[in-house]
Amino acid sequence: MANNSALIVGAGSGLSASLARLCAARGMSVALAARTTDKLQDLAAETGASVHACDASSPDDVAALFKALDDAGPAPGLVIYNPSYRQRGPFVELDADEVRKTLMITCYGGFLVGQAAAARMLQAGGGSIQFTGASASVKGYKHSAPFAMGKFGLRGLAQSMARELAPENIHVAHFVIDGGINRNGHPRAGDRGEDGLLEPDAIAETYLQIHDQHRSAWTWEVELRPWVENF
Repeated sequence: MANNSALIVGAGSGLSASLARLCAARGMSVALAARTTDKLQDLAAETGASVHACDASSPDDVAALFKALDDAGPAPGLVIYNPSYRQRGPFVELDADEVRKTLMITCYGGFLVGQAAAARMLQAGGGSIQFTGASASVKGYKHSAPFAMGKFGLRGLAQSMARELAPENIHVAHFVIDGGINRNGHPRAGDRGEDGLLEPDAIAETYLQIHDQHRSAWTWEVELRPWVENF
């Protein structure tokens, strides 16, 4: 891959934290980007990561993020897009502004980050771009139309990018997280039983396994779910 550094956009305390810790444990330099950065200080101290304020749905913010990374050194060889947003409710009661916000954060931001990352990886000769999807990437649930719209769009983006960029040695992958991710206070933790939720550390291991794949056998999409989850 292009180099030994990673950028995690939409960083927080769940999957992103597990990814940051795993990357740091492998000796990778890590950059964390989020709309609100106060929550990232402990994780940054633990992993030695740099922290960047970025609204992923803002072209100006994304441009500023990648310029800051350019100024600091080589562009990241692994870029992971985690942000999402949702509005729940009956279809006829959905707020149009909230639907727009869902699409901008969940899908359009993925385009902005993916485009900026790909431009640099084309110059570097390769890299990995990874997008975090959900059950809603492939199934539109009742009262969840905006989230399905955003996640369907993100999946389509990833598939199109993978087909175009694989010949350029850029590995684009999409991850369908089909189940709840275990974290403190998760409302389903008590009734799902043993291994009823996905462990974020286990998910992170899969992301890095895909990043490590030899290009003769690349995966563009992975579904991950607890063994008790229906599908």
